Amino acid sequence: MKILRSLTLVVALAASVPMAHGQQAEKNAPIYQVNVVGDSVTAISYQHRSGATDIGFQGTPLLVQAKGEAKVESKQGRLAIDAKFKDLVPAQRFGAEFFTYVLWAITPEGKASNLGEILLNGADSSKIQVTTALQTFGLIVTAEPYYAVSQPSNVVVLENVVLPETAGTIEKVTAKYELLDRGEYSYNVTQENQNVAKTFVPLEVLEARNALAIAKNAGAAQYAADALSRAQMSLANAETILAHRGDRKQEVQSARDAVENAADARQITLRRKADEAAAAERAAEAKREADAQAAAAAASAKQQQDELARQQAELEKEKAELQAQQEAQARALADAKAQAEAAARQQAELDKEKAQLEAQQEAQARALADAKAQQEQQAAAQAQQAAAQAQAAAARSEQEKEELRANLLQQFSRILPTTDTSRGLKVNMADVLFDTAKYDLQPAAREALAKLSGIVEAHPGLKLQIEGYTDSVGSDAYNQTLSESRASSVRAYLVSQGVDPAAVTSIGYGKSSPVASNDSVTGRKQNRRVEIIISGEIIGTQIGGSPAPSSQQ
Repeated sequence: MKILRSLTLVVALAASVPMAHGQQAEKNAPIYQVNVVGDSVTAISYQHRSGATDIGFQGTPLLVQAKGEAKVESKQGRLAIDAKFKDLVPAQRFGAEFFTYVLWAITPEGKASNLGEILLNGADSSKIQVTTALQTFGLIVTAEPYYAVSQPSNVVVLENVVLPETAGTIEKVTAKYELLDRGEYSYNVTQENQNVAKTFVPLEVLEARNALAIAKNAGAAQYAADALSRAQMSLANAETILAHRGDRKQEVQSARDAVENAADARQITLRRKADEAAAAERAAEAKREADAQAAAAAASAKQQQDELARQQAELEKEKAELQAQQEAQARALADAKAQAEAAARQQAELDKEKAQLEAQQEAQARALADAKAQQEQQAAAQAQQAAAQAQAAAARSEQEKEELRANLLQQFSRILPTTDTSRGLKVNMADVLFDTAKYDLQPAAREALAKLSGIVEAHPGLKLQIEGYTDSVGSDAYNQTLSESRASSVRAYLVSQGVDPAAVTSIGYGKSSPVASNDSVTGRKQNRRVEIIISGEIIGTQIGGSPAPSSQQ
């Protein structure tokens, strides 16, 4: 069973990268900013197994060249792991706060267990021998600020894989693991840490300094002063021994004591901060509940008062409405009598007016009939005249479009090879106008595109579609990306020369639609091209020539 692992990698060099408005990144900023998204690794069940079995390690996209192997052997009540790794680089390559590597066991439930520190021995390989009571787990290697961390960072450089020669039946499950965000360990990294490769300070002392700085940055001086003080004393002892070139073993022990105490101080700090936040949240929730109860009581009292006032207002309103109704009825009776008398007089007048109106309507109908006949005759004559004018205008428009299209075909042809197709005018940019296997524009290409943009700007209404093509050499993904990049480069340059961005689009077709056979060098060269399809209502339809196969997409 093949486990697919989703991984997104973003790496940005920050040592001297220009910032907005011409500023530079701070000298004490981390050398790299790394964001890894991926939370699964293949776990192997070693239960009911006797003897030893081999597994492999493969590098993640952060460190592709790294590899390794391990022998996992069942012992009484535990598993012994003997691992070897090759082509590991100094951990500070992934950030100034990283000093070492740690081997982790990840259970199917997502629990991470720190198995031990992997030290680079200056040669091509590093080794580690550890034991664990776990029976089912996956193995990963991460870059860490110091060895005594309790959870893996997000900088995963190696993870275990099942080898073809792995003996026995392997049960594979997907173990989920939660990785710390990079911000959990970041702090104001000193210039000394950024240039650690140029110093002769032992790794143990550097890790101790790093662990102490991380604990302070987390707020250990406020929340874990005792543990932080012990860490400072141990580090001071190690620094003194280092300065006087004292006992190396005592120096390493003091440095490791400092790391352990600093890690404890950081854990205590994080736990106490969480407790403070939880207590504050509980207090806030209690206050919210009390405020809500008080508000509810006040609202209930106000609601009762409002209800009494509303009922009283309704009674007064009903009384006033009843009195108004009685007065209205009396007025209505008087009005009805007056209306009846007036209606009789109006009916007599209406009968007289009706007779007069009927006579007028008959006269108007005859006049309207005569006027309508005249209007119909005039409309017919105007329609014939408009049709003739429209035909003449359409003919002139088509002639102007054809003349403009022919003129543009001549102008573009003087700059780059141009043909007239059913899709529009097709300008062909050969592969030689780009750097080999790249999408950077050669000076000749920029000069030609600058001339072409001047012509396009002089004729608003033209639409440009930039289409990139490649030969069949290389993978489909590589050819697709190259074709898209070349088309995007041409579009970006045309826009920089003043062409309206809304009038230019770009697309890559990879190795599709070849114009020649890919079996010869000449054919492949012809297939490596960028075509600019120029169309628009202002140049109308095709005026001549046969479209190439690549234009019929």
